[in-house]
Amino acid sequence: MTIEIKHQKGIGPIQADALIIRKTVFVIEQGVAIADEMDDPSAEEEAIHIVAYVDGKLAATARVLPESATTWHVQRVATLYPARGKGLGSKLFAYIEQLAPEYGIKTLVLGAQVQARGFYDHLGFSAFGEAFIDAGIQHIHMKKALS
Repeated sequence: MTIEIKHQKGIGPIQADALIIRKTVFVIEQGVAIADEMDDPSAEEEAIHIVAYVDGKLAATARVLPESATTWHVQRVATLYPARGKGLGSKLFAYIEQLAPEYGIKTLVLGAQVQARGFYDHLGFSAFGEAFIDAGIQHIHMKKALS
C-alpha cells in the first residue's frame, strides 16, 4: 500500500479530488445537503486542500482555513469507506502539523462530529465549549496547541 499526500491552496485538481471525497462521505453517506457542504465558495478559494491517495486512488481529505495569523481551522475531514481503518486520518493530521510551521501556525481548531471525538482525543485535541449542531449533526469544538 503506497500512500501519497498532496496539498494545494485554492481551486484546482487537488481541491477537485477533495470535493469528490467530501460529496461521497458527507452528502451521500451522511445525508448532508449539498448547499451545506458547499456553503462558502470563498472558503474553497482560500483553503489549503489536502488529499491522501492510496495506490494512486482517492482515499481521504481535509482542508484548513486561517482563523488567525497563528491558528488554522481544520474542516471537511473525510475518508472514503474502502480506505477507512488504515490510519489515513492520523496521517493527514501529521501532514497538517508538518505543514503548519511554514505558515506560522501554532494552534489547530476544529468542530468534531461528536461520534468522531475519540479519534481527535487520540490525536491530542481537547474539547471546549458546548456541543452544537452543524448540517444537522452534533459537533464539539476542539483545539490542539502545536509545539
